[in-house]
Amino acid sequence: MRLMRSSRTKKRSALLALAGALLAAALSPPATAAPTAPDAAPDAATVVPVQTTGPADKRFNLVVLGDGYTAAELPRFRADVEKHMNVLWSIEPFASYRSYINVWAVETPSPESGVDCDPGLSDARRDTPLDMAFWGGCDANSVQRLLTVDTGKATAAADLVPGTRAANRQIVALANSRTYGGAGGSWATASGGNALSSLITPHEIGHSLGGLADEYDYYGRGVPGGTYTGGEPNSVHHTLLTEQQMRTEQRKWWRWLGEESLSGGRIGRFEGGMYATKGVWRPSRHSMMKTLGYDFDQIEREVMTQAISNKVNLVQDHTPNTAPLGTDRTVWVDTLHPVGGALDVVWRLDGKVVPATFGSRSLELRRLGIGRGPHTLTATVSDPTPFVRDPKVRASAALTRTVAWTVERGAAAAHTAGAARFTGHTATDRPVGAGSVVYADTSHPSTTGRAPAVRWTLDGWPVTTGPGNDRDLDLGRLPLAAGRTHTLKARIAGTDESLTWQVDATGATTSYQLSKPVRTVERPGRPVEYVFDGPFTMKLSAKDDQQGSVVSQFRVNGDGWYTYYGWPTDAAKPWLFTPSGTNVDDLVYGKLGTPRVVPWDDAAPEYRTHTVEYRTIDAAGNIGAAKKFLVKLIPPQS
Repeated sequence: MRLMRSSRTKKRSALLALAGALLAAALSPPATAAPTAPDAAPDAATVVPVQTTGPADKRFNLVVLGDGYTAAELPRFRADVEKHMNVLWSIEPFASYRSYINVWAVETPSPESGVDCDPGLSDARRDTPLDMAFWGGCDANSVQRLLTVDTGKATAAADLVPGTRAANRQIVALANSRTYGGAGGSWATASGGNALSSLITPHEIGHSLGGLADEYDYYGRGVPGGTYTGGEPNSVHHTLLTEQQMRTEQRKWWRWLGEESLSGGRIGRFEGGMYATKGVWRPSRHSMMKTLGYDFDQIEREVMTQAISNKVNLVQDHTPNTAPLGTDRTVWVDTLHPVGGALDVVWRLDGKVVPATFGSRSLELRRLGIGRGPHTLTATVSDPTPFVRDPKVRASAALTRTVAWTVERGAAAAHTAGAARFTGHTATDRPVGAGSVVYADTSHPSTTGRAPAVRWTLDGWPVTTGPGNDRDLDLGRLPLAAGRTHTLKARIAGTDESLTWQVDATGATTSYQLSKPVRTVERPGRPVEYVFDGPFTMKLSAKDDQQGSVVSQFRVNGDGWYTYYGWPTDAAKPWLFTPSGTNVDDLVYGKLGTPRVVPWDDAAPEYRTHTVEYRTIDAAGNIGAAKKFLVKLIPPQS
């Protein structure tokens, strides 16, 4: 969804979406709102750190605001925040770059419960701190699902989080409502308790942070979008080119063509997008920017990886470089630590790679035999993520940073005293996933001595990290016994300084419940098969041995994993499969077989056997093993 400023002179922003997963109606043309004085922060607002990965001024900050939650309902707001964030952490690249992101909740107790005009224009106008409202601010000319917030008040509330500003944060405002609604852009909004609410947030961040476009093939819901008539789109995930032209000209998503899509099928060329049904093509059949519930595909994921990384600096600190260094110095860099994999560090002296450093975060110059200078020493920190294939993106400041020093024999350096200590580390107050990278950074107590070494143990047994970088430990490379919790420790060698984590190697368990089939077929060596001659329901239930929200997913016939949220109209209801799908507000859900998104998609029933897989991602990021059952759809019995 894209945003434009309302022409209202009131300070309430309309946050109007041109078209989107929530909205499908033409809106008033944009205009500039009348200037207003800065708003004061809401009374009694409290900033609650939900996830702290580092100083706010060195992180990308998600600031989640609540509106219409009374003091007694603040536990509901906290539960809504937890659900929204856990869904976000189940989606790449947020899962791998969670450690780049701080999350703050700003609790603003409301005098009254709920928000304005929910769900209708004749419903109450409530006294709330952020003035959130459906119908674009209770405007009869707007759309019911357009959920707005007073952006001045929202900004004032977000400003209460020290170290955050427009350049390093994203505001998400949650309304105390179970009504389907929201809007997106610089200020994203969503109803906190609706079944689809937590899926709105990553889609809107795709717009505002990544600059991604909508992939809908309609402008107004229920109305096909017609034929695209413009030139080659600027959007990185829309094109007029054929697959062969993309390869030959090395344009658009040519590097990803033919790969299995994260959101189902293969990366190729699928017609429809940019609100047009014909004449323009997108990379995958369905993805986050087309259908809420699916992942970002590879093209979108690459964009979002760069966008998240652009908000931070891979080099968090380093040996000062304002004066020449002596050849007896120990030089160091402190880096960020993605959950999905450690960063690379390469040292060069006068442009030549220093051998056998193996990604070490420090370098003892006296071991290099450096002659008279001056010489140039550099440390290049880069992200080797497989999420990025474009060499220009890899070379950009988002994924590659270089620090340079001048080195001269005899240059004086003041000795820095102090005991070695941990200066940063993966959070120890919650379990870490069995596939994550855990890190522990230390101080740098001496200018000429050896850098403090970090020693790791798992369940009391020593664990090696490799010959160079001992700050990061990739748990995914260890033979962790599944179904149990392990104890991981890091200690600074020669000291009593230590850290302890619990490693959750137990995935959440998932069960399913179906409505009554025509019959059940069990065969040795095959999944159980259920025979249906019409609609049926599926309820997924997950249990975990740790606290925290879990995210269940399912897929049909090997298509993309789809987040299970109950049913669009009610999170407590099970998913409804039907032969042709069910129209809910001119979007189609639950067609068994090839999914339908809009009413003009193919509605033909697929009378055959279908494979349904299901799994759950727990709060620590563990992806449970997928299980499956079969569904045979037969024509209705006469």
